[in-house]
Amino acid sequence: MTDLSVTVAGVRFKNPVIAASGTFGYGGEYGGIIDVSRLGGICTKGLTLNPRPGNGGLRLWETPAGLMNSIGLENPGIAAFIEKELPRMRKLGPVVIANLSGSGIEEYTEGARLLNETSIDMIELNISCPNVKAGGMSFGLDPESAASVVGPVRKAASAKPLMVKLSPNAPDLAAVALACVRAGADALSLVNTFKAMAIDVKNRKPVFDNISAGLSGPAIRPLALRMVWELYAALGAAEGAKAGAAQGARAEGPAKPAVPLVGLGGIARAEDALEFLMAGAAAVQVGSATFAHPAAMIEIIEGIESYMRRKGIEKIGELSLRG
Repeated sequence: MTDLSVTVAGVRFKNPVIAASGTFGYGGEYGGIIDVSRLGGICTKGLTLNPRPGNGGLRLWETPAGLMNSIGLENPGIAAFIEKELPRMRKLGPVVIANLSGSGIEEYTEGARLLNETSIDMIELNISCPNVKAGGMSFGLDPESAASVVGPVRKAASAKPLMVKLSPNAPDLAAVALACVRAGADALSLVNTFKAMAIDVKNRKPVFDNISAGLSGPAIRPLALRMVWELYAALGAAEGAKAGAAQGARAEGPAKPAVPLVGLGGIARAEDALEFLMAGAAAVQVGSATFAHPAAMIEIIEGIESYMRRKGIEKIGELSLRG
């Protein structure tokens, strides 16, 4: 028997495949195309305290092996989500993760307070979105800035597990991650999109009104995988040093990170997901692949299960190369 279930920050998922924020709506949009109930979890679109219309101009631009987007966190606001979308999401079956975004600490904190009083299973704190002019990614580039958001949100959402979504654009990703953990993060998801740009050669101008946009898709997968591998090691080393200091001696052997990692970035096939799980991720998120192939996540779940059966692996945790 194969057991696909995983536990992330105390929340049990029936399998490790989660729909990434901004790529799956609120789940019901795909209800007539795939069996949404088979997914492990669903991250909502990025939610802000107040409604946002999103960015103007062109929002999507296809690249070789990837997709650039500049959506700008278009969403109805947290109150509307709680009233209209959350009841429908709860009926779908998968774990419900609310992706919380904002422009300032007060907005993040008030949004977290409102979500804390709902039936969502987890909050994913987005401090890494490259497509908004205020807040967003700026908080996730620096350890001190990241902690300044995570700490207040942790207090405001005391009843919910808190997963922080990290930016690959941070100069020192490990330092940001450690700051988030120390400030109260229960899990980390990585990576968000890479900051990129495109130029309309015909009209001789940038494609996007904001000039830069977020790059996702298969092109970023090797980079994202490397970051998951390295962050697992960095967090494990920090945990080992902490344990050694507590014992008054150097810790023996590598340690596991204090918090689980959820890997994402260009995952489109079961083999891609297996790479992230082997690199140390406890679960994975699938994003832009769903646009090209709506059944991608279902096939990934089936592919993981098939691989485990062939290899005689009983539990997802046994896939990790990290011990």
